[in-house]
This record gives sequence, structure tokens and C-alpha cells, in this order.
Amino acid sequence: MMSLVEIIKAKRAHLARFANQNGAAGEASVLAEMANWIPRPKGKALQVLLASLDASGISIKSSSFDAIALPPAYQLDFLNSSQVTAALPLMCFIEIKSANQSRVKPGFNGFFFALTESEISAADQLKERHRVALYNKVTGEVLLTSVTEILARAKSSTWQVSVQL
Repeated sequence: MMSLVEIIKAKRAHLARFANQNGAAGEASVLAEMANWIPRPKGKALQVLLASLDASGISIKSSSFDAIALPPAYQLDFLNSSQVTAALPLMCFIEIKSANQSRVKPGFNGFFFALTESEISAADQLKERHRVALYNKVTGEVLLTSVTEILARAKSSTWQVSVQL
């Protein structure tokens, strides 16, 4: 028989996996609906993108965005650093936050979510080229906003520090 501490640890692990899977599913759903959004590149393509950003004076983490919006029909080879560098001014980096709770009302009233330090840093560095897409998986509503707009309309906020030992 499991102790109470073991049960709590198992439930927390399950919830962490479940939340991550639901977040990824929400990202995939909204990406499928947005014609000019592409998922964050992976592997070498992501390294090329981050190096191009760094060379331009912008140092962000790969976890600070989920998608990139490009102009309609724009073709870009993320493995070609000169193409990526030339396209940087056209890119909008998008962090996706999805909700599936019935308490989330139209306009996203009642939506509770976290912004990480890396997401806030990316928003600060990229300015108007960083957006947050709030996506309601129940209704299909999408609201494209910014970290500044979110903080201005927040009814409450709690700051925390997360550490890994």
C-alpha cells in the first residue's frame, strides 16, 4: 500500500504529464487553424534561428515561443542562416496559451495561466514581434495579445520563483 506522500507525489506527476500533453494539444489545434503560423523549428533549424537572433542582439530561449508567424506564402529554409537572418524582421514569435475550462468566458475572462521568465524576456526583447495567442479549445476563440496587454488587464497576479536542484 502506498503512503499518503507517495500518493500525492504520484498525483502530482500525473497532473504534470496531463497538463503538458493538454498544452501541446492546444498548440497543435491553434497551429492547424492559423495558415501563416509554423511550429517552432526543431534541432539544427532551431539552432540556426537562435544563433541568427543572437547575432542581431536578441538572446532568447527556445522555450519562450511556440510558433512563428510569417507573411502569407513566405517560404523560408530555417537551415539557411542567411535566409533566416534576412527574414528576422518579418517574423512574429508567438507563445500559445490554451484553455479548456468552462469557467473561461468570451474574451478570456477567468483564464488563469503562467508566463515564464523566458517568455517575458522574449517579449521585452522582441517588442511588437512577440505575441501571446490565447486559445480556447472549447469555443475555438483565439485572442492575439501581448505580455504588456495581459499584465494591464490581469485581475490578479502571483509572482514565483521556480528552481531545480
